Amino acid sequence: MTMQITIKTPSNFNFQRTVLSHGWCELLPFELDRKNWILTRVLDVGRTKPVTVRISFGKRGLRVLTSREMTEAGAARIVRDVRHMLRLDDDLQEFYVAMSAEAEFAWITNEGAGRLLRSPTVYEDLVKMICTTNCSWALTLKMVTALVNELGRTSDDGRKSFPDAQTMSEQSVGFYRDKIRAGYRAPYLKELAGRAASVELAVESWLGSNAALPDLMKEMKTVKGVGNYAAENLLKLIGRYDGLALDSWTRAQFARMHNRGRSANDKKILRFYARFNSWRGLAMWCDMTRHWLDSENVANW
Repeated sequence: MTMQITIKTPSNFNFQRTVLSHGWCELLPFELDRKNWILTRVLDVGRTKPVTVRISFGKRGLRVLTSREMTEAGAARIVRDVRHMLRLDDDLQEFYVAMSAEAEFAWITNEGAGRLLRSPTVYEDLVKMICTTNCSWALTLKMVTALVNELGRTSDDGRKSFPDAQTMSEQSVGFYRDKIRAGYRAPYLKELAGRAASVELAVESWLGSNAALPDLMKEMKTVKGVGNYAAENLLKLIGRYDGLALDSWTRAQFARMHNRGRSANDKKILRFYARFNSWRGLAMWCDMTRHWLDSENVANW
């Protein structure tokens, strides 16, 4: 039997903008039905088998339909994870005030953009971030899909959850190379899983950390495969928006949108968004991805 849970959302919450905030909605265990705007996700709920939830948005807030009846504790865990993934408790008021002051960026406030979809754990986000570096999005999809299908635990409907650090640590480097097709990342994934499983690297503590930005960046970059790009992107998922996380795609977007199609060096891009101070990374990302919800782009994004 299924169970329905309703979760109230902030008045400025935009479900579509949050779900389509970046590519995570395409990576298992997320799935997105873009026609009906239903986000599906497999969640771990402790020692029992995972549960699949289907999340949609209505007048009363989020409607979460579970793949089976849940205990009170299980339902509470689902609510916690959904709130975390969709950033319902993020305070973006200061960000929206800053965006409203700039005519070119006021749409962000008006549309309630700025919440970036994330995984239930920092560990999962970190693994996925490593799988985005120095490769095409198609390869990222293949690696993450293989991780879930090979190592995930099965939910009621046959879908699988994202593997935890302990499970991943038990695999060989050869497994990541041959089964996951992770290439040079194979030993990195093995080492990261071992460090996280042994709590040598307390990745979940990064969430809500008050550490100075350089110190936090330094710790993140002790993970092999994590450079400035991956670290600055991961920072956005834990609520720190100082870094721009520039790559070839964002540089090309900036050239098209703000530099008459001509390439711009990174210093020029940084100067353009510097007025937003600690929010500059989020302002830039919203700016770069605004077109993803244009009516002509939604169906094919």
